[in-house]
Amino acid sequence: MSVSRRFLSFRDFDWTLLAMVLLLCTLSVFEIYSATLHTRYTGFHTKQVFWILGGIIGMFLFAKIDYHKLIDFTPWFYGAFLFLLGIVLIPGIGHKALGARRWIKLGPILFQPSEWVKLVLIVAVARYFANLGGRSLTARDIFKAFVLVGVPMLLVLKQPDLGTSLTFAPILIAGLFLGGINLRQSLILLAAGAVFIAGVWTSGKVLKPYQKARLTSFINPDNDPRGSGYQIRQSLIAVGSGGIWGQGSEKGTQTQGDFLPIPHADFIFAAFSEEHGFVGASLVLLLYFSILMRLIQNAQTAADLPGSLIIMGIVAVLTFQIAVNVGMVIGFMPVTGIPLPLMSYGGSSVLFTFLALGVAMNVRMRRFVN
Repeated sequence: MSVSRRFLSFRDFDWTLLAMVLLLCTLSVFEIYSATLHTRYTGFHTKQVFWILGGIIGMFLFAKIDYHKLIDFTPWFYGAFLFLLGIVLIPGIGHKALGARRWIKLGPILFQPSEWVKLVLIVAVARYFANLGGRSLTARDIFKAFVLVGVPMLLVLKQPDLGTSLTFAPILIAGLFLGGINLRQSLILLAAGAVFIAGVWTSGKVLKPYQKARLTSFINPDNDPRGSGYQIRQSLIAVGSGGIWGQGSEKGTQTQGDFLPIPHADFIFAAFSEEHGFVGASLVLLLYFSILMRLIQNAQTAADLPGSLIIMGIVAVLTFQIAVNVGMVIGFMPVTGIPLPLMSYGGSSVLFTFLALGVAMNVRMRRFVN
């Protein structure tokens, strides 16, 4: 049964999904407090609370804006953020920290355009494939999709920010898969991708030496235990020392001894595993799984193809970030600096996730709107 847009309310808001998200955020705040108790990062849990509150407000605002309007304005958003990604590379405008120029300083706030581009790309890719009308993809269609995602990816890689640029890839992959790419085209792309990656790796002009070291150190971190392998070694020790039940909050030896690098951000899952053990880590992963399944369910009940594509783009990004971060922590993936959604400290990451969830809620709330 359909209802008009003017009677749209929050009755169809996914409160179950919000409850799971808030539970994850609560675990994040307590873990950031515990992990930074005896470090120079004390007080970051309070900042995380403010980012979460700001994200919740943004989520409700985005839930009320018709996602069809967002789709209509996507070309303007895309152009604006390409401009921002360009000017952030200019010395004097882009703020440089830890060897990367990723931020624009707006008073006391550091704005990271690359995090927000993910949301723009999700909507842009959904708009592109929805406009194809479900017909079979041609080589020209696929090429245009690669350009759509590839241009901002190269700009972010130039900063350099390998981790964030990699999160653009699942958006493209999800779009191609749901857009109707066939097996033959997939195999051709896989072969071309392998050649491209080999060329990038051997060229020496795209990846920095430290990035290559990070990408290979996880295979055998003991080859350079005090250099490129240090982070993974300490992470593995922290996860292993947690055992079944963990050492308890504020009692993790690796975390509290300041051996575990940036335990409130990239390696928060290692810190959590040390303090709460296999049981605690499994419960967090189960919570992530439940959130993703809930989003997929909302995609299946969307009113139209663009809505389904948007939610599945969000699912693709979140799944990729969770898999890479957790894989990194347990030594199955290279260290790329990709945060764990809603757990790792970081304003840009938290806001992106909540705004993305707001758009997903938007699609759900308009299931029965004509």
